Amino acid sequence: MTRLIVAAGGGGDAVAAAMLDRALYGGSGSPAVILTYAWDRLLIDPVPGPRAPADFTGLHPLAGSVWSIPGDARPVAPSGSTLPRLAAELPNTIALIDPRNGAQGITHQLEELISHLEPESIDLLDVGGDILAKGDEPTLRSPLADALTLAACCQVKAPVRLLVAGPGLDGEIPAEDLRDRVGSAALRLTTEHVDPIGSVLEWHPSEATAMLAATARGIRGVCEVRDAGLPVPLTDEGAIVHEADLDDTLQRNELARAILATRSLEEAEQHSREICGYSEIDYERNKASWLTTQPEQKLDPEATLRQLDAFEADARSRGITHTTFRRITEALGLHGSQRQYLRALLLSSRPKQYQAPLWHIPAEA
Repeated sequence: MTRLIVAAGGGGDAVAAAMLDRALYGGSGSPAVILTYAWDRLLIDPVPGPRAPADFTGLHPLAGSVWSIPGDARPVAPSGSTLPRLAAELPNTIALIDPRNGAQGITHQLEELISHLEPESIDLLDVGGDILAKGDEPTLRSPLADALTLAACCQVKAPVRLLVAGPGLDGEIPAEDLRDRVGSAALRLTTEHVDPIGSVLEWHPSEATAMLAATARGIRGVCEVRDAGLPVPLTDEGAIVHEADLDDTLQRNELARAILATRSLEEAEQHSREICGYSEIDYERNKASWLTTQPEQKLDPEATLRQLDAFEADARSRGITHTTFRRITEALGLHGSQRQYLRALLLSSRPKQYQAPLWHIPAEA
């Protein structure tokens, strides 16, 4: 019995896929194969855009042009990736999406993988629901990865179920704007589904999946995320996985429709610029260029905690109750590589504020 879960946007969607595998199938049969991008935030991978097989050593051939990433694989410098460590800590096989040949290339990879695995089920998973966007929403930030996987899944000759976990949790399309698009509730995630991957959540930088896990554990409030400090409500809805209509989603998603026949990532990028007004890889290129000019400051514990007090006071005045370690790192002007050092400092000095995997901002200082 084999199952295939396609992590629509890469990054934290792959972690959520492991949660979903346990929630849907309860550990019966072999763990699902998770097909995902190697496309991490710049604090992990300083090279803009997604990684290709040539950016790794130690990959294993899985099916045709599809490679699996074992725990002992390594990204080729200067690239970085969370996938080898993820593969080492999860029971799932992690397979790599290579988008260099556009939607047609991903479609071909999917067909090869389906032919090889003969999976009992195929799920396309997106955390947050930006895959349900039209493309012109002003808050949309990262539509390209989702559009590519959506376009590919709609072209394979096999039934694919589209699942959206935690509508609104990616901080892009508000949950209320997605209510008429997400479809019916398929299941509610609980602590039981999160705890088996708790160790992964301790180090993985995904904010959306962290908030998905937090809401499944019963944490409620408003979480501030990203460098822009976006407020994301943590509600009962955040722990629900919905089943959306795949064909309706494609018809709504202008970018996915436009890139159906693309045969290169550059071609898909150009469609994103024309339809959405930007390419998220362009944003990464600009930010990466800026980051290279920023010196890494030495982390002084006492000064850092004073900065944290000021940040928390400001966030508290805006009604924020929680935040992520990534947000704190950027808000305090620290380098992305210092996130784990900062996390260790905060957990050792103020352990009661840690509501795994989020940082709690109390109502009073």
